[in-house]
Amino acid sequence: MRVSRLMLVTLRDDPAEAEIPSHKLLLRAGYIRRVGSGIYAYLPLLWRVLQKISAIVREELNGTGALETLLPQLQPAELWQRSGRWAGYTAGEGIMFHLEDRQGRELGLGPTHEEVITALAGDLLRSYRQLPVNLYQIQTKFRDEIRPRFGLMRGREFIMKDAYSFHADEACLKQTYAAMDQAYRRIFSRCGLRAVAVEADSGAIGGSASQEFMVTAEAGEDLILASGDGRYAANQERAVSLPADAVPLPGGARAGGSGDALPTPAQSAIEALCSAHGFDPSQTVKVLLLLARFEDGCLQPLLVSLRGDQQLNEVKLANAVSARCSSEHGTLLEITPLTAEAAAKEGLEPIPFGFMGPHLEDAVLSGARSWQPRFLRLADATATALQSFVCGANSLDTHRVGASWGALCPAPESLDLRAAQPGDRCLHDPAQQLQASRGIEVGHIFQLGRKYSAALEATFTNEAGQDEPLWMGCYGIGVSRLAQAAVEQHHDANGICWPTAIAPYEVIVVIANVAEAPQRELGEQLYGAFQAAGIDVLLDDRSERAGVKFKDADLLGIPWRVVVGRGAADGQVELVQRASGERSDVPASAVLAQLQVHLERERAGLLSA
Repeated sequence: MRVSRLMLVTLRDDPAEAEIPSHKLLLRAGYIRRVGSGIYAYLPLLWRVLQKISAIVREELNGTGALETLLPQLQPAELWQRSGRWAGYTAGEGIMFHLEDRQGRELGLGPTHEEVITALAGDLLRSYRQLPVNLYQIQTKFRDEIRPRFGLMRGREFIMKDAYSFHADEACLKQTYAAMDQAYRRIFSRCGLRAVAVEADSGAIGGSASQEFMVTAEAGEDLILASGDGRYAANQERAVSLPADAVPLPGGARAGGSGDALPTPAQSAIEALCSAHGFDPSQTVKVLLLLARFEDGCLQPLLVSLRGDQQLNEVKLANAVSARCSSEHGTLLEITPLTAEAAAKEGLEPIPFGFMGPHLEDAVLSGARSWQPRFLRLADATATALQSFVCGANSLDTHRVGASWGALCPAPESLDLRAAQPGDRCLHDPAQQLQASRGIEVGHIFQLGRKYSAALEATFTNEAGQDEPLWMGCYGIGVSRLAQAAVEQHHDANGICWPTAIAPYEVIVVIANVAEAPQRELGEQLYGAFQAAGIDVLLDDRSERAGVKFKDADLLGIPWRVVVGRGAADGQVELVQRASGERSDVPASAVLAQLQVHLERERAGLLSA
């Protein structure tokens, strides 16, 4: 391909809309162009990158025995209603684009395809003899992001590879899950990415186990917590750890365990309370009031107790609330803070916000018009483990010192609701500490179990002649996100440094001055020779200054550059490696052979990584 025919427009300055390096570089180098909020056109250069990534994905998945298919992007609401996810995806998180057709039927643009593939499997897979089956597709998906940002990282339209496996038993599911895990590791390695597998929350997809693959990068949206010995890594949403030991409260339990009253004027925050009275935050119990909204309209007040030095993990809380309420009230749509304004609007008497204790009575909800009249009481294990503590007295400007569970009030249900933090001790080895890094999620695999097959009645006949729901797995890779993640991980001050395996072209031949016949003729000759040798080559034949071409070549990030300049008359060219910046003068007659050696080494290195 010739640059003069590439429709290439590069930008000198960073676009105002771009916040992270990879987004800036893809726009500046002419790989993508914004069409609307969270909507991008993949221009020819990036489309070549996406095709190369897709080819690697296909090779690895085909090697596992998976079969490629293509499913409809437009999906009937009825399937999602049967699985119980329609409300969560439309009224809850609201990430699904949905519409009505002219007959008034509700439809959604697929952010994922569990429902469609499960319904098909229920029709087609009737016997254990047909199992296992693993189907995948590479297709555009849609998410109505509240705040699209970072280019292809969080867009409203994106390319994804999603696969779904079907099994006769859980053991077979786990075998395929392990095979897909290894296939994913090979895919990311072949794409030239440093990726780490971490434990993850299954989120709206659901299932018994899941694992994310993170590309480590400073601009990553996800916080990864990992042990120094490499034996544990998890997304912070899922991470577990040993918290720091609590500092014992001097004097222990007081007033029979109900605690002594302590005036604390305007000391509603833990920091202010501890600063004024010399308490350690780990000696306190803080109480959070929240409101959970469910699919059936139920509004359930929550009273959550945590040790004062701990932070709430909202994902863990949502999972705990769903587990206790969703069977009765349907999908959990959201959890929001229960504020004084909301309580007043509901018709409640004033609640002593900032001075609440875990013994706050359900009676404060008695005047509620639409809320449930009692709290769902939950507590983190760090709070329930305290033998005595400081907490709010349920009276303005007052706390209780030396309270204890049982005497003050029954201990709430004890769970893991805290957010693990960098520096926490590891469960598997308390001598190890969690270390933090940032990551970009590029893949996620799930053991779904029978969640969808049971809901959509997708059954098969087992060896005993009985019908039972299919066992399922789900496996996703963000293809377009992976492309940008590669840029985030491989760039420098001058532009992109593509890994060879996914670069749009392997070599760019730059004719320094196309007006000079020797340069033009040698450049054309090398371009033809590289093409004949099967090398992906780009020829910069533009009538631009050499400096402009060199800057564009660095910006584009093609792994190798052959400069045909003043040495052309003597049969000499310059060979430049983009990533290292190494340069060497090479006889034009030998440059093809040298490039072939370099490219073979790079390909072999990626495959063996």
